[in-house]
Amino acid sequence: MTNPTPRPRPKDKTPRKRGGRGKSNVNRREDILRAAGALMSAKGYDATSMRDIAGAVGMLPGSVYYHFASKEALFVELHNEVVQTMTARVSEALDGVEDAWERLRAAARAHLEGLLETDTLVAIVSPEFTRENNEVGQVVTEHRRAYEQIFRDLFAALDLPGTADAAVLRLGLFGALNWVPVWYERGGARSPAQISDQFVDALQQAYGGGTAHP
Repeated sequence: MTNPTPRPRPKDKTPRKRGGRGKSNVNRREDILRAAGALMSAKGYDATSMRDIAGAVGMLPGSVYYHFASKEALFVELHNEVVQTMTARVSEALDGVEDAWERLRAAARAHLEGLLETDTLVAIVSPEFTRENNEVGQVVTEHRRAYEQIFRDLFAALDLPGTADAAVLRLGLFGALNWVPVWYERGGARSPAQISDQFVDALQQAYGGGTAHP
């Protein structure tokens, strides 16, 4: 009597955990972006190398290139992420606000609070940051343009006198808000909202023909 041919065992379809792999690719990618932002803010774009970034996250330079094809690609993604976060913040602040000056006030608050929360990433969203790198500068300018359009529309909705240049006033407000992180002290006498309100109040008193925010 011959022995019956053994039947093959069914394959175990239960997924097995892989150990020793450390963080996921998504988390490592975020670590690289955060480290790159801190280094570039402190040293500048040109002075920061991929080797510097790799060292900051405990990786080999080649491993960083696995996630990002180049330093330029890394910076563009980082810049875009910051701008998208700021855009979402301002859009949320404007939701349900009708009065033109109150809308500008809400957007200015959200912009300044966003700048202060991004901390070391403040410098990265500045137009001056990539002024010497035309190729990267052109790409990130497109990212910023959509965000800045929100403020163009807000100023266009204001009933400004004919002598007022909306573009000059808009850029002046941006300049004032963007400079606050340089001198702002957390826990100081005024909150970010109070500071941004003062900037908008000054504009409204000078050009709005009405009473500023109390």
